[in-house]
Amino acid sequence: MTRQSRLARTTLVRAVQLTGVRPVQVLTSVALGTAALGCAVALGATSAWLIARASQMPPVVALSLAATAVRAFGLGRGVMRYLERLSSHNTALRGMTNLRTAVYARLAAGTPEALLRVRRGDLLARVGADVDEVGYLVVRALIPVGVAVTLGVGTSVVMAVLWWPAGVALAVCLLVAGWLAPTLTAMSVRRAEQRASAARAQMNAIALGMLDDAGPMRVAGRTGTEAARLRAADDDIARAVDASAVPAAVAAGLGLLAQAAAVIVALVTGVPAVEQGLLAPTTLAVVVLTPLAAFEATQALPNAAVQLQRSRAAAGRILALLDSAEQPAEPALATPAAEPVVRTLRATDLACGWTGRDPVVTGVGLELSVGRTIAVAGPSGAGKTTLLLTLAGLLPARDGQLRLGEDDLGSLERGDVVRSVVATTEDAHVFGTTVLENLRVARGDVTDAQARAALHDVGLDHWLASLPDGLDTMLGPDARTVSGGERRRLLLARALLTGAPLLLVDEPGEHLDPVSADRVITDLLTARPDRGVLVVTHRITPLRAADEVLWIEHGTVASRGRHDELLATVPGYAAAAQQEQHDEPAEPKEG
Repeated sequence: MTRQSRLARTTLVRAVQLTGVRPVQVLTSVALGTAALGCAVALGATSAWLIARASQMPPVVALSLAATAVRAFGLGRGVMRYLERLSSHNTALRGMTNLRTAVYARLAAGTPEALLRVRRGDLLARVGADVDEVGYLVVRALIPVGVAVTLGVGTSVVMAVLWWPAGVALAVCLLVAGWLAPTLTAMSVRRAEQRASAARAQMNAIALGMLDDAGPMRVAGRTGTEAARLRAADDDIARAVDASAVPAAVAAGLGLLAQAAAVIVALVTGVPAVEQGLLAPTTLAVVVLTPLAAFEATQALPNAAVQLQRSRAAAGRILALLDSAEQPAEPALATPAAEPVVRTLRATDLACGWTGRDPVVTGVGLELSVGRTIAVAGPSGAGKTTLLLTLAGLLPARDGQLRLGEDDLGSLERGDVVRSVVATTEDAHVFGTTVLENLRVARGDVTDAQARAALHDVGLDHWLASLPDGLDTMLGPDARTVSGGERRRLLLARALLTGAPLLLVDEPGEHLDPVSADRVITDLLTARPDRGVLVVTHRITPLRAADEVLWIEHGTVASRGRHDELLATVPGYAAAAQQEQHDEPAEPKEG
């Protein structure tokens, strides 16, 4: 076994362990499946004996037991098949639920950077379709293999007892159909399935991106390009499926040839045995016709080999995501019991950037505490959002110190950080549920009155009054039924409802007209005795309300101070403020 195959097998075992499927559940399904196909084989054998014996015209009473057995095996096959499907699908669906729950739990407890690096469509594929593929392993691979092995051994032994040449031939032919054919299929499909899995993930990512950003994509003229990429990914999937169809057809052909060979061997050796009196004519009918039913178990094995490759590829993608999100092994330092919520965030000579890339902002120093407001401004692409993600603990600091109270932020559990610091980013998700339930994402016990107060604080009270069902109004997936400005303020209201004393907000005025944007930002930057606020924004005018403004330029904090001081001493800051006044539209984009 090669190192690559060992790693693939280990990956699949790890994923199956996360499903929580117990061996006894699989064995129960295998036993029921074996009983179902066993009834089919017994039905074929009994029917063959009954027809052969009836041709000899014995007394009717001599056929009564066989006739009753035929009816019993016919009914038993249907009942056992139903019970097997019930058992196997129950096992698989519970396994999918357990695996999906484990994935969510480990991602929630892991490093957020792993999720920030994955496109939403790819993430959806990994927690959706990939989890399903691992769950299908039980129904479409493990149980069919178990049934085929059990039934094949049992049928071969019984056939050998009746006529040993036919039993040996059946065992060899079952081995060809049940091992050689699936092995050839697996070898041919492995590369095609890896390609198809990557293409499916690419197609999901592109499709979701086109749905989420249809408007901006159309404005940028990228709709045609993305549609072409989507068609190319779909073509890759089709080619991979076509490539896997050829070996599947070859495997099916091998199964039919093996079945024919077993029948021919039984005939060639059985007919002379009957003539020599070594085998009864009725027994000859049984050993010749039984293989026709025995090979039913092996027909599912090539598809099981294909499913094994699909499940293995899906498991690799899931575990790659989980491993990248895994927290370092060092023990975490708990927040002191005397002060469960920390009220000060300090950055000293902080460098921010994505892992594996050069830092985009360096030398950042700030102190955010309750009652203090800080604004971070600068040209587009200066690294403001990266700085906010680092301050929130969503990205690891590349250098310098970032401390929450007396503890290093990177050493704390994520839950301890969330109790003290909450961040609202531009792409935060809005769920396809009611307005109230979206606000309760911040805190599950939010009342109607608290929700209305938060919406009033962000200027959405008139919007709320216009909704047909008020707080119970359903929002579309990711807030597609509301405007961009309403979506942004809804996310801001959710952040205000958290109990965290330190609030980090990314571009709260985006998609709003200048007057509304300045009002929202000014309200945020107005000092509150129970909360410290840091706002990342490209708006300059409302920053006079901030206690301190950090102007980021050329990858560092170029200047800092009060708004009026920066207007007087920093040319870039003053030019941005002047340009902002010139660029304000005559008519607001949104009220």
